[in-house]
Amino acid sequence: MAEVKLHGALLSPFVYRVIWALKLKGVPYEFVSEDLSNKSASLLKYNPVHKKIPVLVHGGKPVCESMVILEYIEETWPQKPSLMPNNPYDRAHARFWIKFAEDKGVAIWNMFRSTGQELQNTVKEALKMLQTVEEHGLGEKKFFNGDNIGLVDLAFGSIVYWLQVIEDIVGAKLFESHKFPHLHAWIENFKQVPVIEENLPNQDELLVALKLRREQLMASA
Repeated sequence: MAEVKLHGALLSPFVYRVIWALKLKGVPYEFVSEDLSNKSASLLKYNPVHKKIPVLVHGGKPVCESMVILEYIEETWPQKPSLMPNNPYDRAHARFWIKFAEDKGVAIWNMFRSTGQELQNTVKEALKMLQTVEEHGLGEKKFFNGDNIGLVDLAFGSIVYWLQVIEDIVGAKLFESHKFPHLHAWIENFKQVPVIEENLPNQDELLVALKLRREQLMASA
């Protein structure tokens, strides 16, 4: 098997998407830790356009952007578990929700960077995103694909798990069980998948790291 390396920074939600997919597929890889305040020559070489993590390097060839990487993993290692549906319509449906997560999930990261009125506006955007997924994305299903975890779950898992920490940091409670019962049931199912459970960042450590990062962002604003 060609060598697989993952360039990233631990505690990044986008990096964890890739970690989860690689672990679910049983693909061995080397993790290359990147200091984003002093980006390595390798990172700049492999992602010269955006200069961001994660970057998956497979046989010396780089793949960038977390959800692009996840589709690459699914196509390159098609062994079970399959992370996308077999039916073309269901695959299109999954891609719709992946794009929704990418387009609308940014509200969560904007919350993290905001204060005052801007924070209130981003909270409204985040609530609208969650409500849409609650009403139209899940229904009574265990996972977005049905009974089995898939790429859509990895996309939203990195949003909702981090949201539960970001809420505490910014002092805005959004993800309440009585408002989002389907999403609450889903995130518990997600966290109980053995591979996910074994590869989740510690929430206390995440809280400390994100608090520090937010303080840095506020100080430089």
